[in-house]
Amino acid sequence: MTARAHNYMVIAVLHLATAGTLLASEDGRPNLFGGDLGNLVWSLVIFMLVLVILGRFAWKPLLTGLQHREKFIHDSLAGAKRDREEAETRLKELTARLENAKQEASAIVEEGRRDAEVVKRRIEDEARRNAEALIERAKREIGIARDTALRDLHEESAKLAMEMAGAVLKRQLTPEDHRRLVGEALAKLKERGAESRN
Repeated sequence: MTARAHNYMVIAVLHLATAGTLLASEDGRPNLFGGDLGNLVWSLVIFMLVLVILGRFAWKPLLTGLQHREKFIHDSLAGAKRDREEAETRLKELTARLENAKQEASAIVEEGRRDAEVVKRRIEDEARRNAEALIERAKREIGIARDTALRDLHEESAKLAMEMAGAVLKRQLTPEDHRRLVGEALAKLKERGAESRN
């Protein structure tokens, strides 16, 4: 019990005692507020003794318990506030990390997309070059095969023409005549082939 509360208590008791003597009845009947000064002193002594005993054994432990409880509540609230602030800080950190992770993932995906596009273009260019090379080779081979077929055809035609001419003339041509006739036939066939291509 604080000194101020104790002083208030003493003042209240003195007021009651004073009021009791003023209100005592004069007809001699017992009055609760009536009495002599000795009773008043003993009442005050007992009251003070009760106050001291209650202050030491009841109010002091009660106040100590209430102070401990108040301190516990205050500490709990401070701890909860601190924990909440830490949780908010962690949440902000985790949110920032998550955002960074999303940005990194987007950057990785974009880089993969660019790399895939580069590889795709390279494969397409290589396939186009290979196809053009195959087409050119096929054209050369076709040209060679055509020239060979035309030469063989010319030779066969010339041979056939010589055989027919020999049969018509009933004589055998000399090898020089044969080469000359073949050359002339080939030249004519080449001219006709060039004309037909144009």
